[in-house]
Amino acid sequence: MAALAATDWASPIAASRSIANTTLDVDVPRMRLDATDVGALQAALGSVSAVVSCISGEAQQIIRSGEALLNAAARAPTSPRVVYLSSMDAYGSVTGAVDETAPLRGDFGAYSQAKATIDALTMTQSGTVTLRPGIVYGAGSTWWSDRIARLLIQRRLGDLGSRGAGLCNLVHVDDVAAAVLRALQVPEAGGQAFNLANPQPPTWNGYFYRYAQALGALPLRGISSGRLLLELKLYGPALKAAEAVLRGANPWRHSEAIRPWLARLCGHHIQLDSHKAEKVLGLRFRDLDAGLAETAAWFLSGGRT
Repeated sequence: MAALAATDWASPIAASRSIANTTLDVDVPRMRLDATDVGALQAALGSVSAVVSCISGEAQQIIRSGEALLNAAARAPTSPRVVYLSSMDAYGSVTGAVDETAPLRGDFGAYSQAKATIDALTMTQSGTVTLRPGIVYGAGSTWWSDRIARLLIQRRLGDLGSRGAGLCNLVHVDDVAAAVLRALQVPEAGGQAFNLANPQPPTWNGYFYRYAQALGALPLRGISSGRLLLELKLYGPALKAAEAVLRGANPWRHSEAIRPWLARLCGHHIQLDSHKAEKVLGLRFRDLDAGLAETAAWFLSGGRT
């Protein structure tokens, strides 16, 4: 919203079901809108030239809202440009160098399947641009910049050996916002999908080291297979069970659970090919070390999500 508001060509409207209670960085008009209501979406789309869908939530919410948006957009007399935020998770277990023609397997669970389902539907509409970001980091990133920082500082996460040899397809949140703006502006982007990730991704071990260095949390602790298994099978579930009790407490004072999906990602050998985004959208991805330094400064100054 801040990036759109800063332009001289966009007048953004923030819309969601809970928009009245949503904190925004900019003062923009707000619209209360149920993203699963086709009729309400149709009415809203009648007064705008474009819509950016950043829906999060459970798998069924992602599917219902995605289907509703695409149906409403297809019926809208204004033929609005739709920019849909998908995810690299839509590729599921695909490995190797992956461009936008790779199959959308969606076989990494319900979220992965939901993203793959709507992603595939977007490809049937010529006015829709689909963005598939990788690991979105930067100020405000709950997992990749806040919780990972806590785990590194607590020495509960570090060098995972062979389990951390997968590629970490990082992309700075500002680059994702820039991609959204370009997707709204570039006519030939319609009907296309774009991967968004740093062209030279580090391994997950490399990411942990470089982020720990920016945080002043070196030396990086070596995490053995036994220690990781203890985290996943014993400590993590215990912390997860305690979340209801700890809710509302200072998050700095309790530990995060290392989730099984995080361990799976760390060993996943997939490299998003973002050349198409560079060529068609004209994106230039932020230097990783500069981005991590900025993110660490945000965290160390009290940034929490």
